Amino acid sequence: MKNIIKNCTVFTALCCLASGAQAIITGGNVTSGVGNFVELTVPFNQSNPNNTVGNNTFNDNNLYAFNEGQNITLTASLSVDDIGGGVAGTLSAGTTVASHYVFFDPNNSQSQVGLVNFDADILALITSSMNLSGSDFLLNNTVQYLNPSLRGLENNDSATFIGSTVNVDWTASTPGDYIRVLTKYSAGADVPEPETLLLLGLGLVGFGLSRNRRKLC
Repeated sequence: MKNIIKNCTVFTALCCLASGAQAIITGGNVTSGVGNFVELTVPFNQSNPNNTVGNNTFNDNNLYAFNEGQNITLTASLSVDDIGGGVAGTLSAGTTVASHYVFFDPNNSQSQVGLVNFDADILALITSSMNLSGSDFLLNNTVQYLNPSLRGLENNDSATFIGSTVNVDWTASTPGDYIRVLTKYSAGADVPEPETLLLLGLGLVGFGLSRNRRKLC
């Protein structure tokens, strides 16, 4: 019986770890202007059509963010628009990044100031149409990116970062403003998926039951 209780305790702990498996975006807030912060879980149905982004598929006032590819090691250098202090540069091959998409897609011209927090420090921002297209290989999800030619930020928009927080101050209409945030290795993304943990936990409980049966025999 002690072994069963012990294994059940392990199983409970594993299930608690599973709840943190998607703790990549840790929160956000709209501090001025329109809308609220909304973290999207892929696949999402807030867009029209579902699970699409990039060309007036949301048409509301919210600040949105979702996770893209997680903990990807770059095989070649990657051009980015801000490596800190608004300075453009490159991330070297061999750098491990976690990618996230942040955007504002109102129905008509609206202004917004807000922030999004992540579970790892930010390495770089990608805010230009050219570099967004050049980094789309980081997607690693089922979202359909409609990629209008106007994707990215205009001169009157700004996106800056400090530590693990990106700050946006932008005015958008059609088709919206879109940026990609690249963070360092994300410990949250490295947690096994809940299904894997469930199978492992059940296996441990089953192992404990089997051992107890043998003792009884």
